[in-house]
Amino acid sequence: MKVTVENKKGLNKDIKVFIDKKTMNSYMDEKYEEIKGTVNLKGFRPGKVPVEVLKRQFGKAVFSEVLDKVLKDSTTKALEENKIKPAGQPKLDLKTYGEDKDLEYIISVTEFPKVELKSIENIKFDEYTVKIDESETDKRIKEIAKNTPNFKDAPPETKAKEGDLVSFDYTATVDEKSFKGGEGKNTQLTLGKDLFLKGFDKQLVGVKKDDQKIVEATLPENFPEKELVKKKAKFNCKILSVKISEEVKIDDQFAKNLGAKDLKDLKTLISKQINDEYKNSLDRLSKNQILKELEKFKVDEIPQNLVDEEVKVLSQGMTDEDKKKSKDNFEEIAKKRIKVGLILNEFGEQNQIKVSEQELQAEVQKQIRMMPGQEKMVMDFYQKNQSALASLRGTVYEEKILNLVKQKAKSNKKEVSKEEAEKILKQSQNQDEGTEQASKKKVETKKKEVKKTSPKTKSPAKKTKKVSKK
Repeated sequence: MKVTVENKKGLNKDIKVFIDKKTMNSYMDEKYEEIKGTVNLKGFRPGKVPVEVLKRQFGKAVFSEVLDKVLKDSTTKALEENKIKPAGQPKLDLKTYGEDKDLEYIISVTEFPKVELKSIENIKFDEYTVKIDESETDKRIKEIAKNTPNFKDAPPETKAKEGDLVSFDYTATVDEKSFKGGEGKNTQLTLGKDLFLKGFDKQLVGVKKDDQKIVEATLPENFPEKELVKKKAKFNCKILSVKISEEVKIDDQFAKNLGAKDLKDLKTLISKQINDEYKNSLDRLSKNQILKELEKFKVDEIPQNLVDEEVKVLSQGMTDEDKKKSKDNFEEIAKKRIKVGLILNEFGEQNQIKVSEQELQAEVQKQIRMMPGQEKMVMDFYQKNQSALASLRGTVYEEKILNLVKQKAKSNKKEVSKEEAEKILKQSQNQDEGTEQASKKKVETKKKEVKKTSPKTKSPAKKTKKVSKK
């Protein structure tokens, strides 16, 4: 195999690959020997079919298979030997090929630029820890206790009021006729929440144990029996019990019911929970600071094909007109993203960072836990969608790189209160919104400038010669 790299300047390379017909024929002969033992042809014993017969019967199919393999293998080898990392899929232009012929083709490829990393140790970022006041922890525990249902049986003559829990059996009719789904046993309603049928529980206010109560309500639009939708039904309710709410006592038993060892342990867990809520958001700010610093690193040239792909992603779902208006702005954003991605990738390679299968599966499990009740759907999604799994691997890879950058860079450690954390996060949100508005304004300004400078008369269109690359 003879390989020649042309137009060596810049990121776009053309690589000429030449493989003589003798070598190509040897690959063909190897393939014929391989299939010889598997082909069954009438008049020949298994494994005894002459090569000439195989060529007449399967020549085109064998050559197509051999050509695909040779192109794949030789392209990979040519790129590796010349230390070219392709930024995107290489394009192949076949010049000479065929049975009993030389193979000559051109690989057109855009390679990744060389990235010179500055000293990562010079990057500075803020690293926050949040100090949670004990009163904040107590306040959160009281809120949990308030929202934890705790009912006890009321005296027999107690009349139900809003906030009480009423248990009842019922049979329902529409136009004096019973219907499917019109019976219920030990149905429980907290009066005032209106969670059963609209206006239903209000009619139970004032009932007491062993009462019989007729309640009227309209069946909803999503009622399974479609012919009964929006019809008025009568519910004959037999009241089983009335329970009144009781204030939850915050003690060790309450803590144990929530999975803690005791009240002291619960306070520790809740304090950590509040801390994590703010810490995760503040860590994102630290990450963004690092990414902004990485934008200052120098990359000589950004591959245009990567920019075009990123612009496509940014403009998904937009009209052609809006895409045109936003093109310059999107290209600017795309170049920044790609630049940072190239730097992170280079840093990852230099430090031999890899994502293990165990780490990837741990992240999948994390995604599953974030969707309670839809675990199977999420698992199926990642099992059947390899591109989504690859994207998830990329997220883990980037996170590992940024964690290593954090270890090497200079952190400005800050301990802040919950109030200070909220203030920092709000300021960051306002800045992001301001940046977004400025970006939109820039697009609108550009639009006005184009309108202002556009000639009113139509100029003849220039003829351009189309050049196609295979």
